[in-house]
Amino acid sequence: MVVGLLGASAHFLFYFVYIYGFHLPYDNFWLRLIATCLCISLMFIHRLPSWFQLYSLYYWHFTLTFSLPFIFTVNLLMNGFNELWLYSEIAMVFILMMFVPNWVIFTLDLCTGVAAAVVFYLLSPHHIPLNPTFNIPVYSLVMAFSVFAGYIFSLSNWKSLQDMERQKAEEKYRALEALAGSIAHEMRNPLSQIRHNIDEVLHALPDINDEHTIAAAPASSIEIMTKRLNQAQMAVNRGLHVITMTLGNFRSTDVTNEELACLSAMTVTRKALEEYGYASEQERQMIRLHPGEDFIFLGEENSYILVIYNLMVNALQILHTVPGGRIDISLQRGETVNRILIRDNGPGISPKILPKIFDPFFTSGKKGGTGLGLAFCRRVMQSFKGQITCDSEEGKFTEFVLEFPALEQAAISKFESSLYAEYAPFFAGKKVLLAGIPEIYAPLLRRQLAPLKVGLGDADDSNKALEMIAANRYDLVLANASLPPDGAEKLANNIKSNGLDIPVIACSSSTSTTIDTHKNIDALISMPPALPELLGTLKSSLEMGRETLRESLSGKTVLVADDLDFNRRVIKLMLGKLGITILEASNGLEALELLKSHACDLLIIDMRMPVLDGFETAKRIRSTPSAWRDIPILGLSGNLDNASLKLAKESGINDSLIKPLKLKPFLQKVSAMLKLSQPR
Repeated sequence: MVVGLLGASAHFLFYFVYIYGFHLPYDNFWLRLIATCLCISLMFIHRLPSWFQLYSLYYWHFTLTFSLPFIFTVNLLMNGFNELWLYSEIAMVFILMMFVPNWVIFTLDLCTGVAAAVVFYLLSPHHIPLNPTFNIPVYSLVMAFSVFAGYIFSLSNWKSLQDMERQKAEEKYRALEALAGSIAHEMRNPLSQIRHNIDEVLHALPDINDEHTIAAAPASSIEIMTKRLNQAQMAVNRGLHVITMTLGNFRSTDVTNEELACLSAMTVTRKALEEYGYASEQERQMIRLHPGEDFIFLGEENSYILVIYNLMVNALQILHTVPGGRIDISLQRGETVNRILIRDNGPGISPKILPKIFDPFFTSGKKGGTGLGLAFCRRVMQSFKGQITCDSEEGKFTEFVLEFPALEQAAISKFESSLYAEYAPFFAGKKVLLAGIPEIYAPLLRRQLAPLKVGLGDADDSNKALEMIAANRYDLVLANASLPPDGAEKLANNIKSNGLDIPVIACSSSTSTTIDTHKNIDALISMPPALPELLGTLKSSLEMGRETLRESLSGKTVLVADDLDFNRRVIKLMLGKLGITILEASNGLEALELLKSHACDLLIIDMRMPVLDGFETAKRIRSTPSAWRDIPILGLSGNLDNASLKLAKESGINDSLIKPLKLKPFLQKVSAMLKLSQPR
């Protein structure tokens, strides 16, 4: 591009300089114009059709030959070996050698251009007789020196470029080596844990050939198996987290303005903490998310979560060697800037290192690191129109501060109004029981739920709650985690033991409250609640009720397209007990054929498959006039980066989930998407 710009501007300007500045007798405007156009075309040569790229090298040499030896020699001859053009010819040779360091090709280009210029001179009706008066031997010597100097210069430049390319390749290799080492190091621990826990489970299992032993399996063995399987699941989550974070750090594209959306700082931060792949329960207990005033910021959820992942993994690795290590996360709402503070009590960062920590490929103190994590965090925050800074004092603390520009109240009100408009139809006619909610939070909850026009009831303890549930059927219970006398978990157990399918959500303002949401508690909400989190949790809990799921899913037909039989079996297992008919396809072409002969309510498709992937399949479905043209499509992928999400949207895929699938989010998504189905 630079060559084209310089060549075009030089030919155009020097025509006027030589004619009107130096008053030379000859210069050809049309030749100069052709050379200018050829040089300009070099600036866009990479945008030309692919078939033209095969001839781009020839086009490049043609342009050089025409613009340099041909035009310069024509003007030299037509101006009768004018001294100015004698100097220009020497400069031309030097420049040509810089662009064509191969002396054979250089000679060919130079001789071709000079020969064409001689022919042009001989055929020109206005050429003047040549009568050279300059010292030809001296000029020839200078010309030869120019060729030699140009060759030496171009050779040196070529070697410098080679050294630069070699240096870049070495940096890339070191980065990939560090990446491979980081993945190997991080993955070895969870894989070893999985293997160890599976060995423990197999050891605890009774002999399958002894039916009496199986029937009399001790409770201790079942407890060991449950514990080990939970630890294995945590190790799997850790491995998946490593993969997600590593792929995220290598994203080459930043978040665009079109991808920015209003996000609740408390909601997405808590989601990141819940989904993080902790190496142990002790590691999980190091994290404290302090209650604070929530705020809304413009961002992209997946990228923000990856920022939190990077900051946590760095801090947790250091804190393993610190007695009483902890990470405190707090929110600060301001008039012009909102902040999220992530502070650890680790050994701190040296003042000499601190200014460099956001530089790409800079690592210090982290074995096997790539040096890309914090650079990625800075890029993401800048794409959010915010910034990330770090303050640290050796031996005391390290604190990262994420700063977001405060949104105008009009934008926040518009966001909240859109939330209520989205959720109001679902909550219409629903009844919610508030059980033991502290007085400090009860007015806020009522205020947040008022626009939904739900029926609200109050109970001070579990006994009163059970009485009210028996007298008036409630759709959902929002209970204080420490509800007297025995807590929210006991209330949930009593509700389920009475044969009632009523979701129970626990609320707590404590950062150390632990609730087993795998049992009868459906979810845990921290107080004070963020509006998006509150509404989303209530809706998803109601949707996940057994009766609700059966009512919404029973009798539906779902087509599952995935090239791996295992993935199809997993989905069948998740949906099989809900009265759903499952059809299977191993690629997009099979899915299209099945749609022609079977009426389906939902297509679940792997985005990347052989034969025909999910993107192209969706495009064909949306572009073909048919009865299934508007079928809801749920795309699945092992790597949902921004590019994949954009491609999915453009191809007609309605929504996406990352693999491996989690049961609750998957059923929520399927339930919501089946409501998009057209009646058959």
